[in-house]
Amino acid sequence: MSLIVFGTSVSPFVRKVRIVLTEKGLFYRHENVNEAKPPDGWRELSPLGKIPAFKDCDRALAGSSVICAYLERRFPIPPLYPTEPYDYARALWLEDYMDDGFVPLGRSKVFLPLIVEPLLAGKPEADVAAQEAAGKAVDEEFPAFWDYLERELGEGEFFVGEHLTIADIAIANAHVNLRYAGVAPARNRWPRLRAFLDRMHSRSSFSNLVKEEAPIFDRLSGWISD
Repeated sequence: MSLIVFGTSVSPFVRKVRIVLTEKGLFYRHENVNEAKPPDGWRELSPLGKIPAFKDCDRALAGSSVICAYLERRFPIPPLYPTEPYDYARALWLEDYMDDGFVPLGRSKVFLPLIVEPLLAGKPEADVAAQEAAGKAVDEEFPAFWDYLERELGEGEFFVGEHLTIADIAIANAHVNLRYAGVAPARNRWPRLRAFLDRMHSRSSFSNLVKEEAPIFDRLSGWISD
């Protein structure tokens, strides 16, 4: 068996696949690929040119949700997708909610301007205007997402059922890149969500990747202190 994940490690979509592989106890190889400067033959692995791509021996797949769903069928133990139809659909919805709604917002409004652009420019931090714009987005655009997640979690430990699912992985994973910028839902307003993120990010499947990624930024802001 030879499992290979292709894509830069700080991509939330690449990370999601790597977390699923780890939670399933699978050995895999990670090959760093920058989609802006891909290797020869990249479109054969990823027809849309996006990361991640994936190989299982001579079988190639692309797209994080497709890869994760394949891994569930290929390696069903431990299960990361509910079997009850509504719970299954709800887990898929929460994954989609994060990947298509929350991740693009966090990337464009926080991660790129506060982390990536200063690093590319060789600056120690973002300029004041970028910090103010990011703060405004966090104050005005993020709360709707966090309110929804707080309600959906309710009093449970996990978002769907009583066990870890792809929904939990997607939600916690989407907050990792925000963590590098020191952004997280405030404890006093979203206590259940924040406690959930603390629990999830303490799992070795998350914490080991955070340790691996930290040197890329040469800094790790960690959670804000509230």
